[in-house]
Amino acid sequence: MRTPDASDPEIRAAGGIVHRQGDDGTEVLVVHRPKYSDWSLPKGKLDPGETLEQAALREVEEETGWRCRLGAHIGKNEYRDRDGRSKRVDWWLMEPIDGEFEPNDEVDEIRWIAVSGAHELLTHGDDYALIEAAGLV
Repeated sequence: MRTPDASDPEIRAAGGIVHRQGDDGTEVLVVHRPKYSDWSLPKGKLDPGETLEQAALREVEEETGWRCRLGAHIGKNEYRDRDGRSKRVDWWLMEPIDGEFEPNDEVDEIRWIAVSGAHELLTHGDDYALIEAAGLV
C-alpha cells in the first residue's frame, strides 16, 4: 500500500469500479452527484495518513453504502480540477460484499447499470474508459 508524498499532485483521490453479475450481464455501480449534476464512478479525496487503497474503499462505502473487496489496480486519471489544481485519481476494481444506500450530501442516487449501456449514462468519458481498461466491456 502506498501513502502519497510531497512529489504527488496537489489533490489525491481514489475510487472504485464496483461490479457484479446481473440478469443482463456485468453491471457497474454509478453515483449521481447533485452538486455537479453528473453520473460517475464513486471516488473521493484521501484523508491525512490514509493509503490510496484505504481511501478507495472508504469513499466507495461513504458514497454508495456498499462495503467492498478490493481487487486489481486499474489505472489513474490525471487532470486539473474546476479550480485549476493538479489532481490524480487512482482506481481499483471492487466486488460488493454487502450494503444499503442512503442518500447523503454528496450522492443522492446510485444505480447498478449494465456495462453495455454505461457510456450512455456516465457523464465523463474517462469513467467509461476505466470500465473498458478493467476488461468489463
